[in-house]
Amino acid sequence: MPYPEVTMASNTIHNPKEPRHLMRAKIVPRTVRVRRGGKVIAESSNALRVTELAKDMLDPVFYFPKEDVLAPLSLIEGKTSYCPLKGDASYFSIDDSGEAIAWAYEAAFDFAGVINGRIAFYPDQVAIEEVGTSS
Repeated sequence: MPYPEVTMASNTIHNPKEPRHLMRAKIVPRTVRVRRGGKVIAESSNALRVTELAKDMLDPVFYFPKEDVLAPLSLIEGKTSYCPLKGDASYFSIDDSGEAIAWAYEAAFDFAGVINGRIAFYPDQVAIEEVGTSS
């Protein structure tokens, strides 16, 4: 069903079935660092800041290229979720606790492919900071 009354925001990714569900992904112009227990576990000058509007405006999330994640992450077998805007998510722990610290969309929908294979961290499990300027 089309939504002619909806004004599409420019430079955003929309759910084709519900255009009011959208996200905006932008490269962060600074280095973004993730720490857990004082140890740097990810650092990137190519992180994406993703802001999503679903039923509510969600807090921004940083997505990191896999190669910028410094700590080994373990896939949590059997833990997945589905987002109609992004696809199926997998979850990761940093130790054998099985506690989810991060997630990724390994095969995001084509229209949301900008986040494909990137890792995002739960901000209540880590400290995330933007530092300096990226080169």
